[in-house]
Amino acid sequence: MKLNRDYIIPFVGLKIGSHKFEFDITDAFFDNYEYSIIRNGNVKVELNLEKKETMLVGDYTISGVVQSECDRCTDPMDADVSGEYQLIYKFDTEPSDDESLIIVYPEEFELNIADSILELITVSLPLRTIHEEGECNEEMIEQLKEYVLVEDVFEDKSDDESFENSEDEDNDDDDQEIDPRWAALKGLK
Repeated sequence: MKLNRDYIIPFVGLKIGSHKFEFDITDAFFDNYEYSIIRNGNVKVELNLEKKETMLVGDYTISGVVQSECDRCTDPMDADVSGEYQLIYKFDTEPSDDESLIIVYPEEFELNIADSILELITVSLPLRTIHEEGECNEEMIEQLKEYVLVEDVFEDKSDDESFENSEDEDNDDDDQEIDPRWAALKGLK
């Protein structure tokens, strides 16, 4: 990655207390990361960095839109990202396994927060990104249907009614013959 001075904070010169920083993340930011799942976006990142004697506490607020792939048809689509996160930068000499704790070694005098910003934007992506009904690439959907064994895999099952109906269908299966090994377990209710 090219070193971009916009995301480097020289903490040595900061006074004890709170300091606010704002960053506008654009396509140029994501171009620096070859293997990022996000290629384009427009995200605002606000950082409230509180300097203490033994650590820096970074409260990040993220909001914006990034371009990601549809999980169903793999075409590009816009996904909203937002969230509030806290990272702690501790002055120490021993490494840490804690994901929200970043060790700042004694010889360091500045923080490069670019990688942290990318990670926080990435974890802000929705768990499942799919186009609205009818917006997926129909050509891709037709190709996928040739290889799918279950027909309703392309239907969105996220609403509560579908979940309730599937539970009712499971209860209807109780009347069918059950493997005797499982029947014995069923009586343990």
